[in-house]
Amino acid sequence: MIRLTWVQPEDLIGHELRQAAEDGRDAREIAARWHAAGGHDAPPRAGASEPGAARLRGLAEELLDELAALPVPPGEPSDLDGIIAACPDWPAPRQGSAGVDPGRVLGAWLGRAAGCVLGKPVEKIPREGIREIAESTGNWPITGWFTAKGLPDDVARRWPWNRRSAVNSLAENIDGVPEDDDLNYPLLALSVLERHGRGFTTDDVAKLWLDELPAGRTFTAERVAYRNLLDGLEPPATATRRNPFREWIGALIRADVYGWVNPGDPATAAEYAWRDARLTHTANGVYGAMFTAAMCAASLVATSADEVVRAGLSVVPAGSRLHEAVTLAVADARSEPDFERVIDRLHERHGHLHWVHTVNNAALVAATLVHGHGDFTATVAGAVAGGWDTDSAGATAGSVAGALGGGVPERWRMRDSLASSLTGFDGVGLAELAARTQEMMAS
Repeated sequence: MIRLTWVQPEDLIGHELRQAAEDGRDAREIAARWHAAGGHDAPPRAGASEPGAARLRGLAEELLDELAALPVPPGEPSDLDGIIAACPDWPAPRQGSAGVDPGRVLGAWLGRAAGCVLGKPVEKIPREGIREIAESTGNWPITGWFTAKGLPDDVARRWPWNRRSAVNSLAENIDGVPEDDDLNYPLLALSVLERHGRGFTTDDVAKLWLDELPAGRTFTAERVAYRNLLDGLEPPATATRRNPFREWIGALIRADVYGWVNPGDPATAAEYAWRDARLTHTANGVYGAMFTAAMCAASLVATSADEVVRAGLSVVPAGSRLHEAVTLAVADARSEPDFERVIDRLHERHGHLHWVHTVNNAALVAATLVHGHGDFTATVAGAVAGGWDTDSAGATAGSVAGALGGGVPERWRMRDSLASSLTGFDGVGLAELAARTQEMMAS
């Protein structure tokens, strides 16, 4: 029996109950019925349960629909007008990209790739495992790629590498930039801009996915939305129907290019990210994409990470969970010299969230950017050492730090060839992508 991840109703229900607790819906009665029938809670790491859980599929479908009918308390809008109204510091749009250093655009691409690849082999390994691996191979604090050379057998058994990534993202086997969803999605964002221009719509993004993005390369909210598209739903319903992952990190990792093509214009960058994100996400999931796009827009012209994070926060509703989480994380990063203690505080506040949720990962990214003070290695190392979505957090932190620094240290550079299953992109160089991004600035 094939157990497809992230789409089976009996696997979605536990995650939807957790989402209800997060957004303030009272789902206790529904949860009691699910558990009384033998239903399981949300799997902590995996996307599918044991085959026997399929016997509960009918009940899961019924309860998912009941959960969808529960009213969500106001305060975290998903529509653009509502989001803007909830942001007292929403920035004024700007025009023009004159004066942007091409080296910073290339630095952003290089930084995103390096941070992603650093985090790939330790994805799904908790922070204590990441530290033990790094310490046992002489790489703590993290200053270079992870390696299996010299790794004691007992440590390797206790903390196995991500099986899909270790073959191409350890120091001894990196050959160019390996494929990853954290790199495929920026390619899709660039494609939608090149094909449809600045007036692209959410429908354009959806059609591009169906044309170019293999369903097997999607996960969590993106996989559910893909299924919803094939079922005939249209945005924004694609983001909400039986999609308990709508506040997870998927939209955040798709947003960088929307910032890069709008240097110094966080407002327009955030609007572009909103058009993309609403295909799959709502509320804090959408805010994470807007936050990232605004930071990336600022990173090409700013002089400090603090300035970048302020720009990101300016497009996040002030009363939202994401705004609060990032604000507290930045305060910790400014006051605590030991970044491990900053991570301790983040885990104390957000340890109940899934490891690929938007709120905890965005807070970690903001904290490591501020604490790193522009140091690329310290910034990406902090994002990965946090132990949540290591490749995604590393990629976003690396993107901003690479842009701010106008490049990355030589130790983080790879052969200029990016692997991808997307049509026309396999083997593309980051320098070419930077040039195409620069062209879109002036379009």
